[in-house]
Amino acid sequence: MKIGPIATAMVTPFQIDGSINYTVTELLIEHLLSTGTDSLVVCGTTGESPTLTMEEKLKFIKFVAEKVNKRVPVIAGTGSNSTAASIDLSIKAEALGVDGLMIVTPYYNKPNQRGLIAHYEAIANETILPIIIYNIPSRSVINMELDTLVALSEIPSIKFLKDASGNLDQMTRVMAKTKGNLEVYSGDDSLTLPLLAIGGTGVISVASHIVGNDMKKMMEAFQNGNHTEAARIHQSLLPLIQALFKHPNPIVVKYALSKIGLEVGSLRLPLTEMTEREKQEFDVIWDEYLNTQ
Repeated sequence: MKIGPIATAMVTPFQIDGSINYTVTELLIEHLLSTGTDSLVVCGTTGESPTLTMEEKLKFIKFVAEKVNKRVPVIAGTGSNSTAASIDLSIKAEALGVDGLMIVTPYYNKPNQRGLIAHYEAIANETILPIIIYNIPSRSVINMELDTLVALSEIPSIKFLKDASGNLDQMTRVMAKTKGNLEVYSGDDSLTLPLLAIGGTGVISVASHIVGNDMKKMMEAFQNGNHTEAARIHQSLLPLIQALFKHPNPIVVKYALSKIGLEVGSLRLPLTEMTEREKQEFDVIWDEYLNTQ
Protein backbone atom coordinates (compact mmCIF):
# COMPACT_ATOMS: atom_id res chain seq x y z
CA MET A 1 0.00 0.00 0.00
CA LYS A 2 1.15 3.50 -0.88
CA ILE A 3 -0.41 6.23 1.24
CA GLY A 4 0.84 9.09 -0.93
CA PRO A 5 2.25 12.40 0.32
CA ILE A 6 -0.99 13.69 1.92
CA ALA A 7 -3.25 11.50 4.03
CA THR A 8 -6.13 13.41 5.57
CA ALA A 9 -7.16 12.50 9.11
CA MET A 10 -10.85 13.01 8.40
CA VAL A 11 -13.37 14.61 10.74
CA THR A 12 -16.61 12.78 11.52
CA PRO A 13 -19.60 14.93 10.53
CA PHE A 14 -22.50 14.99 12.98
CA GLN A 15 -26.19 15.85 12.77
CA ILE A 16 -27.82 18.33 15.13
CA ASP A 17 -28.88 15.42 17.35
CA GLY A 18 -25.28 14.17 17.58
CA SER A 19 -25.64 11.19 15.24
CA ILE A 20 -23.28 10.75 12.29
CA ASN A 21 -24.25 12.71 9.19
CA TYR A 22 -23.63 10.39 6.26
CA THR A 23 -24.88 12.82 3.62
CA VAL A 24 -22.24 15.37 4.59
CA THR A 25 -19.65 12.60 4.96
CA GLU A 26 -20.06 11.78 1.28
CA LEU A 27 -19.68 15.45 0.35
CA LEU A 28 -16.58 15.69 2.53
CA ILE A 29 -15.00 12.63 0.91
CA GLU A 30 -15.49 14.09 -2.57
CA HIS A 31 -14.13 17.46 -1.46
CA LEU A 32 -10.99 15.89 -0.02
CA LEU A 33 -10.34 13.68 -3.02
CA SER A 34 -10.61 16.72 -5.31
CA THR A 35 -8.27 18.93 -3.25
CA GLY A 36 -5.03 17.01 -2.93
CA THR A 37 -5.78 14.16 -0.53
CA ASP A 38 -4.00 10.92 -1.48
CA SER A 39 -5.55 8.72 1.24
CA LEU A 40 -8.07 8.96 4.06
CA VAL A 41 -7.68 8.09 7.73
CA VAL A 42 -11.00 7.56 9.49
CA CYS A 43 -11.88 7.11 13.16
CA GLY A 44 -8.71 8.75 14.38
CA THR A 45 -8.36 11.56 16.90
CA THR A 46 -9.57 14.11 14.35
CA GLY A 47 -12.59 11.88 13.79
CA GLU A 48 -13.39 12.07 17.53
CA SER A 49 -12.86 8.33 17.87
CA PRO A 50 -12.95 8.35 21.69
CA THR A 51 -16.61 9.36 21.52
CA LEU A 52 -17.67 6.86 18.83
CA THR A 53 -19.19 3.55 19.82
CA MET A 54 -17.92 0.32 18.27
CA GLU A 55 -21.11 0.11 16.20
CA GLU A 56 -20.65 3.68 14.94
CA LYS A 57 -17.01 3.08 14.04
CA LEU A 58 -17.81 -0.03 12.03
CA LYS A 59 -20.72 1.60 10.18
CA PHE A 60 -18.64 4.70 9.43
CA ILE A 61 -15.62 2.70 8.24
CA LYS A 62 -17.86 0.61 5.98
CA PHE A 63 -19.56 3.69 4.56
CA VAL A 64 -16.30 5.49 3.75
CA ALA A 65 -14.69 2.40 2.23
CA GLU A 66 -17.70 1.84 -0.01
CA LYS A 67 -17.97 5.48 -1.12
CA VAL A 68 -14.24 5.76 -1.84
CA ASN A 69 -14.43 2.47 -3.77
CA LYS A 70 -10.64 1.99 -3.97
CA ARG A 71 -9.99 5.39 -5.57
CA VAL A 72 -7.52 6.06 -2.75
CA PRO A 73 -6.46 3.99 0.27
CA VAL A 74 -8.76 4.12 3.29
CA ILE A 75 -7.02 3.61 6.62
CA ALA A 76 -8.99 2.84 9.78
CA GLY A 77 -7.91 4.03 13.20
CA THR A 78 -8.27 0.87 15.23
CA GLY A 79 -5.87 1.40 18.12
CA SER A 80 -6.76 1.78 21.78
CA ASN A 81 -5.16 1.13 25.15
CA SER A 82 -6.50 -2.43 25.11
CA THR A 83 -4.61 -4.83 22.89
CA ALA A 84 -7.58 -7.21 22.71
CA ALA A 85 -9.97 -4.41 21.73
CA SER A 86 -7.49 -3.16 19.11
CA ILE A 87 -7.24 -6.63 17.60
CA ASP A 88 -11.01 -7.02 17.55
CA LEU A 89 -11.61 -3.72 15.78
CA SER A 90 -8.71 -4.33 13.38
CA ILE A 91 -10.10 -7.70 12.31
CA LYS A 92 -13.57 -6.20 11.79
CA ALA A 93 -12.18 -3.22 9.85
CA GLU A 94 -10.21 -5.56 7.61
CA ALA A 95 -13.41 -7.44 6.81
CA LEU A 96 -15.05 -4.15 5.79
CA GLY A 97 -12.51 -3.57 3.02
CA VAL A 98 -10.11 -0.95 4.36
CA ASP A 99 -6.59 -0.81 2.97
CA GLY A 100 -4.62 -0.25 6.17
CA LEU A 101 -4.75 0.34 9.90
CA MET A 102 -3.48 3.16 12.10
CA ILE A 103 -2.65 2.00 15.62
CA VAL A 104 -2.04 4.65 18.25
CA THR A 105 0.33 3.97 21.13
CA PRO A 106 -1.68 2.82 24.17
CA TYR A 107 -2.70 5.75 26.35
CA TYR A 108 -3.33 6.05 30.06
CA ASN A 109 -2.02 2.62 31.12
CA LYS A 110 1.51 3.68 30.03
CA PRO A 111 3.19 0.41 28.99
CA ASN A 112 6.97 0.27 28.88
CA GLN A 113 8.85 -0.25 25.62
CA ARG A 114 8.68 -4.03 25.96
CA GLY A 115 4.91 -3.75 26.33
CA LEU A 116 4.69 -1.55 23.25
CA ILE A 117 6.51 -4.13 21.16
CA ALA A 118 4.25 -6.90 22.45
CA HIS A 119 1.15 -4.79 21.74
CA TYR A 120 2.03 -4.13 18.10
CA GLU A 121 3.28 -7.67 17.52
CA ALA A 122 0.01 -9.10 18.81
CA ILE A 123 -2.05 -6.89 16.47
CA ALA A 124 0.20 -7.55 13.47
CA ASN A 125 -0.18 -11.29 14.01
CA GLU A 126 -3.96 -11.03 13.58
CA THR A 127 -4.21 -9.00 10.36
CA ILE A 128 -2.66 -8.97 6.92
CA LEU A 129 -3.21 -5.22 6.49
CA PRO A 130 -0.35 -2.69 6.48
CA ILE A 131 -0.02 -0.89 9.81
CA ILE A 132 0.82 2.71 10.64
CA ILE A 133 2.30 3.14 14.10
CA TYR A 134 0.99 6.39 15.57
CA ASN A 135 3.38 7.96 18.05
CA ILE A 136 1.80 10.90 19.89
CA PRO A 137 3.35 11.47 23.33
CA SER A 138 1.24 14.56 24.04
CA ARG A 139 -1.91 12.42 24.15
CA SER A 140 -0.64 8.98 25.16
CA VAL A 141 2.06 10.14 27.65
CA ILE A 142 4.53 7.60 26.22
CA ASN A 143 7.10 7.95 23.45
CA MET A 144 8.13 5.20 21.07
CA GLU A 145 11.89 4.96 21.52
CA LEU A 146 14.33 4.39 18.69
CA ASP A 147 15.16 0.77 19.53
CA THR A 148 11.46 -0.05 19.81
CA LEU A 149 10.71 1.34 16.35
CA VAL A 150 13.71 -0.43 14.85
CA ALA A 151 12.47 -3.72 16.28
CA LEU A 152 8.91 -3.17 15.04
CA SER A 153 10.11 -2.14 11.58
CA GLU A 154 11.27 -5.72 11.08
CA ILE A 155 7.65 -6.91 11.16
CA PRO A 156 6.60 -7.10 7.48
CA SER A 157 3.16 -5.53 7.94
CA ILE A 158 4.43 -2.52 9.92
CA LYS A 159 5.22 -0.15 7.08
CA PHE A 160 4.68 3.38 8.34
CA LEU A 161 5.19 5.73 11.28
CA LYS A 162 3.02 8.75 11.97
CA ASP A 163 5.17 10.76 14.33
CA ALA A 164 3.51 13.55 16.28
CA SER A 165 6.32 13.94 18.80
CA GLY A 166 7.47 17.15 17.16
CA ASN A 167 11.04 15.89 17.51
CA LEU A 168 12.79 16.08 14.15
CA ASP A 169 16.01 14.71 15.62
CA GLN A 170 14.14 11.59 16.70
CA MET A 171 12.54 11.22 13.27
CA THR A 172 15.93 11.54 11.61
CA ARG A 173 17.40 8.78 13.75
CA VAL A 174 14.41 6.54 13.06
CA MET A 175 14.81 6.92 9.29
CA ALA A 176 18.56 6.31 9.52
CA LYS A 177 18.21 3.18 11.66
CA THR A 178 15.21 1.55 9.98
CA LYS A 179 16.92 1.76 6.56
CA GLY A 180 13.78 2.29 4.51
CA ASN A 181 11.65 -0.29 6.32
CA LEU A 182 9.55 2.46 7.89
CA GLU A 183 8.14 5.40 5.94
CA VAL A 184 7.88 8.38 8.27
CA TYR A 185 4.92 10.76 8.11
CA SER A 186 4.55 13.95 10.10
CA GLY A 187 1.67 14.05 12.54
CA ASP A 188 2.08 17.84 12.72
CA ASP A 189 1.09 19.92 9.70
CA SER A 190 3.62 22.60 10.57
CA LEU A 191 6.50 20.12 10.26
CA THR A 192 5.55 18.79 6.82
CA LEU A 193 8.23 20.67 4.88
CA PRO A 194 10.98 20.25 7.51
CA LEU A 195 10.30 16.50 7.58
CA LEU A 196 10.51 16.26 3.78
CA ALA A 197 13.88 17.99 3.99
CA ILE A 198 15.30 15.25 6.23
CA GLY A 199 13.91 12.37 4.21
CA GLY A 200 10.32 11.96 5.38
CA THR A 201 7.54 10.78 3.09
CA GLY A 202 4.59 13.07 3.82
CA VAL A 203 1.98 14.16 6.33
CA ILE A 204 -1.14 12.76 7.94
CA SER A 205 -2.89 16.06 7.92
CA VAL A 206 -5.70 18.06 9.46
CA ALA A 207 -5.04 21.25 7.50
CA SER A 208 -5.63 19.42 4.21
CA HIS A 209 -9.35 19.65 4.97
CA ILE A 210 -9.20 23.29 3.91
CA VAL A 211 -5.83 23.91 2.19
CA GLY A 212 -5.05 20.54 0.63
CA ASN A 213 -4.24 21.97 -2.79
CA ASP A 214 -1.77 24.45 -1.34
CA MET A 215 -0.09 21.76 0.74
CA LYS A 216 0.20 19.62 -2.38
CA LYS A 217 1.77 22.54 -4.27
CA MET A 218 4.29 23.03 -1.46
CA MET A 219 5.29 19.37 -1.44
CA GLU A 220 5.53 19.18 -5.23
CA ALA A 221 7.66 22.34 -5.30
CA PHE A 222 10.05 20.79 -2.82
CA GLN A 223 10.23 17.47 -4.68
CA ASN A 224 10.89 19.34 -7.95
CA GLY A 225 13.80 21.20 -6.39
CA ASN A 226 12.04 24.57 -6.12
CA HIS A 227 12.87 25.00 -2.45
CA THR A 228 12.33 28.75 -2.45
CA GLU A 229 8.73 28.33 -3.59
CA ALA A 230 8.16 25.49 -1.13
CA ALA A 231 9.43 27.69 1.68
CA ARG A 232 7.20 30.57 0.58
CA ILE A 233 4.10 28.37 0.70
CA HIS A 234 5.13 26.91 4.06
CA GLN A 235 5.55 30.41 5.48
CA SER A 236 2.12 31.50 4.25
CA LEU A 237 0.49 28.33 5.62
CA LEU A 238 2.06 28.44 9.07
CA PRO A 239 -0.17 31.07 10.78
CA LEU A 240 -3.27 29.25 9.56
CA ILE A 241 -1.97 25.86 10.70
CA GLN A 242 -1.17 27.31 14.12
CA ALA A 243 -4.69 28.71 14.31
CA LEU A 244 -6.16 25.28 13.51
CA PHE A 245 -4.49 23.89 16.62
CA LYS A 246 -5.09 26.78 19.00
CA HIS A 247 -7.89 24.71 20.57
CA PRO A 248 -8.05 20.92 20.94
CA ASN A 249 -8.35 19.19 17.58
CA PRO A 250 -10.80 18.94 15.79
CA ILE A 251 -12.60 21.94 17.29
CA VAL A 252 -11.15 24.53 14.93
CA VAL A 253 -11.04 22.51 11.71
CA LYS A 254 -14.74 21.68 12.05
CA TYR A 255 -15.47 25.41 12.19
CA ALA A 256 -12.97 26.10 9.40
CA LEU A 257 -14.78 23.72 7.06
CA SER A 258 -17.84 25.96 7.32
CA LYS A 259 -15.72 28.72 5.73
CA ILE A 260 -15.56 26.68 2.53
CA GLY A 261 -19.22 25.67 2.58
CA LEU A 262 -18.99 22.31 4.32
CA GLU A 263 -21.13 22.23 7.46
CA VAL A 264 -19.86 19.16 9.32
CA GLY A 265 -21.83 19.82 12.47
CA SER A 266 -20.94 20.11 16.10
CA LEU A 267 -18.61 18.23 18.41
CA ARG A 268 -19.28 15.58 21.00
CA LEU A 269 -18.59 16.31 24.62
CA PRO A 270 -16.16 16.73 26.26
CA LEU A 271 -15.12 18.88 23.28
CA THR A 272 -17.01 22.16 23.05
CA GLU A 273 -17.74 24.70 20.33
CA MET A 274 -15.62 27.79 19.77
CA THR A 275 -16.97 31.02 21.24
CA GLU A 276 -17.97 33.84 18.91
CA ARG A 277 -14.80 35.70 19.83
CA GLU A 278 -12.66 32.65 19.04
CA LYS A 279 -14.40 32.29 15.69
CA GLN A 280 -13.74 35.94 14.91
CA GLU A 281 -10.05 35.49 15.77
CA PHE A 282 -9.86 32.56 13.36
CA ASP A 283 -11.73 34.52 10.67
CA VAL A 284 -9.03 37.21 10.75
CA ILE A 285 -6.28 34.67 10.16
CA TRP A 286 -8.32 32.91 7.47
CA ASP A 287 -8.90 36.17 5.63
CA GLU A 288 -5.22 37.08 5.91
CA TYR A 289 -4.32 33.71 4.42
CA LEU A 290 -6.71 34.15 1.51
CA ASN A 291 -5.21 37.58 0.81
CA THR A 292 -1.73 36.07 0.46
CA GLN A 293 -2.79 33.67 -2.28
